[in-house]
Amino acid sequence: MERKSSSKELQNLLQAIKSSDVVESRIELVNKLRDLDFLEIFDLTSLLEFFTTILSVAAKYVDSDVSGCLVQFLAFGTKASGWCGKHLKMTAMSTEESQEEHSNLFFQLLLDLFSLSAASMVALKRHPVFVDNASAAVVERFILEQLNLIKDVVSEIKKINSFGSEALKAAQTVIDTVVKLCKGYFDAVNWDLCDARPEKDENNTDSERANIMNHVTNITKCTTEKLCELGILAANDGGSLVTILNVSWKGVITLLQQGKRVLREILSVQDIILTLISLVNEPLRCAARAWSSLLKETISLTEARRTFLPSKFYLTNAMKISSLYPCQAYLVYKEVTLCVIMIASFRILLSYEKHLNTASEVLSELLEKTSIDLLNSLLNSAEVKQELKFELLDWLFSDDFCSNSMHGDSSSSYHMTSMVEIFSVSCEAMSEARLLLLGRIALFHNLLRYSMDLEDDIKIKITGKLRWFLDMLVVEDVYSFVLDLQIPVPYGSGKTLELIWQPMFSALLHALKTFMIVVSSSFAWAEFEAFLLENLFHPHFLCWEIVMELWCFLVRYAEMDVVNGIIDKLCSLMKLLESPESVLIPGSPLRKVARIICLLAKSTPMADHVYSSVVGDGRSQLSSVLYAALLLEGFPLNSLSDNIRSTAKQKIITDYFGFIGSFDDKVLTTCSSGAFGIPVHALSASLQAQ
Repeated sequence: MERKSSSKELQNLLQAIKSSDVVESRIELVNKLRDLDFLEIFDLTSLLEFFTTILSVAAKYVDSDVSGCLVQFLAFGTKASGWCGKHLKMTAMSTEESQEEHSNLFFQLLLDLFSLSAASMVALKRHPVFVDNASAAVVERFILEQLNLIKDVVSEIKKINSFGSEALKAAQTVIDTVVKLCKGYFDAVNWDLCDARPEKDENNTDSERANIMNHVTNITKCTTEKLCELGILAANDGGSLVTILNVSWKGVITLLQQGKRVLREILSVQDIILTLISLVNEPLRCAARAWSSLLKETISLTEARRTFLPSKFYLTNAMKISSLYPCQAYLVYKEVTLCVIMIASFRILLSYEKHLNTASEVLSELLEKTSIDLLNSLLNSAEVKQELKFELLDWLFSDDFCSNSMHGDSSSSYHMTSMVEIFSVSCEAMSEARLLLLGRIALFHNLLRYSMDLEDDIKIKITGKLRWFLDMLVVEDVYSFVLDLQIPVPYGSGKTLELIWQPMFSALLHALKTFMIVVSSSFAWAEFEAFLLENLFHPHFLCWEIVMELWCFLVRYAEMDVVNGIIDKLCSLMKLLESPESVLIPGSPLRKVARIICLLAKSTPMADHVYSSVVGDGRSQLSSVLYAALLLEGFPLNSLSDNIRSTAKQKIITDYFGFIGSFDDKVLTTCSSGAFGIPVHALSASLQAQ
């Protein structure tokens, strides 16, 4: 009997509301609805029809000039949002056919509410910012409730069938209008008149200005935080909420850019960056887990792009935020750099497996440059102190790792390491993580390639890390990989940019040459030249080959006075090391310097300059010894100009016949065995070179 009584009372109330001509009486009747208990679906359906009508009317009138009662509209929208939020989950879970009409009406009510919300935001933007705290609080509460309701809708979207796409479209419209409102409010405030968050004072004008600034800051902060939550929620859905995902993170970037002056003090921007880093890593982790278990099944281009595009999206947003808030980003620099190294390491391991080469190409195309831009947002920022940047690079390319890596478990080869393990390394363990070493080298390679984007102080620091680079190359695992592996490398620029596969060793050499060109006109050049000189006699052949390739590149393209200066220094070093005994010892310091000079003196001007510096008039014993050392190391006689080549050959023959003519037992007893027969060796070497 109670249900029938309640139902009858509801119908009577609704009929009375519809027939009432007096506004005050109608309001009183509507208030009585709060005191009723609705136990039947039919009752709730009738009420939803009534609410839908009210919302439609409200949305219509809020578009007109309602400046005098806008706060009342917002209060109504806030209450409606709260009610919808409470009933949303129950409605989404309803599966009985008897409740279908109720569900349809509820979602129509939801759409009407979103229309009212969007219209209210537009009206707010037209209206001057509220000065009084009471009205400002209503606005803040209204925005919060709308965003909370959208979050609830997104959470339950899979349970909403026919209204799902419409609800998302309406929610997207509300998000757009909220962001535009915050942006419009920010533009309307003169932030130069006060500090970021001014305190009220006795002056009424200053007090009003403080209220406005606090109000605008509050709604911007609230909106940014809620949009982050929405972005995370949409990301966890697996891709079906792309529109909400895009509009949410786009809104976050817009508001962070607009409110940079005040949000840095009241918003945990570093947590937003950490969230995005986590979202970057998750698709990569899932891909590593899936692909490591495949039995040589080739990954298609479509699958690779579908896998990496979400990471590209989150990485781009992280880079944008880090560029806007570099000091806040630096607070989590270890997490940022770990993410960049993971991407580089993953690319290397994908390159090693032939069936994953397409995935490696796509990763290089989508993530490589953006990850470097993320790192450079910290390294190039004028807001981050130089010592902090250097601390980051020292942690990233730690000299301490060298000794630790040498004594690690060498049985764990990189190509046998599970790709999944890359994404299980913590920041604390990163500095000694053996499986990330190749990723560090790949990252260093990329920093060299894109060094044109770096500031001068970072170029100098990177130059100092070239020693670390050579030390890492002689690590057993790295050494074999560098010689054996091919990696995809961008070639060309703009629309002609394409990926080509190169041996990793060749790619590293090319990056070093690029870096040499970049630093040649900067303060880092002195440091780079010192590096080349220090490693002229590097004990490891691979490192020596790299250094000599750089020397040859320098001599080939540098200005002639610079080249002559280098050759003069090397010739002076030869003269200091000269001794007849060392000429015939292949590994002696004299022969090493001679070999270096021969490698550099490939052109006619260079060869002529070397000959003139070392041999001169050819009359001294010293010149003959040095000349012999050069010939034994393959001095390019054919590169000499005609006149000097004729003189050089004549000297070889003259020295030979002079030695033969003076040969007797007395010479055998007085001449050092190590230096005996130098002219003969010189002639033999010159004949072999012809």
